[in-house]
Amino acid sequence: MMSEFTIKYEPFKEIIVMERTKFPTPDDLARFTSIIAGGKTAGIYWAEGVAFIYFPLSINTETAAKELIENRRVYWAFLSYTLMPTYKMLIETKEKIIIPVLNMSSNLLFQKTAEWLKTQ
Repeated sequence: MMSEFTIKYEPFKEIIVMERTKFPTPDDLARFTSIIAGGKTAGIYWAEGVAFIYFPLSINTETAAKELIENRRVYWAFLSYTLMPTYKMLIETKEKIIIPVLNMSSNLLFQKTAEWLKTQ
């Protein structure tokens, strides 16, 4: 006998950004992404004319886990971005650094993040 279950969608209510950096061009953001990834594959998110990367704060502590579960609040330790009005699948710099760009326009969290970044 199968017990009754439900699926609920409960998006985050708030993102706390602890540090942010705006880069002047998509190439600069791609260079930064390549450096911090240490040669590993890394990607950039895009939504609403903004390209960005973020680093979430670890939720390994009881306090962070409680914030996430009870308050639906997430902390991003670092957020780097640049304005990029038109979506491109790749950013290729003059140094031949190639970084994939994921179009996240359909995701409300990324839409709201991009809209907020445009006001900064």
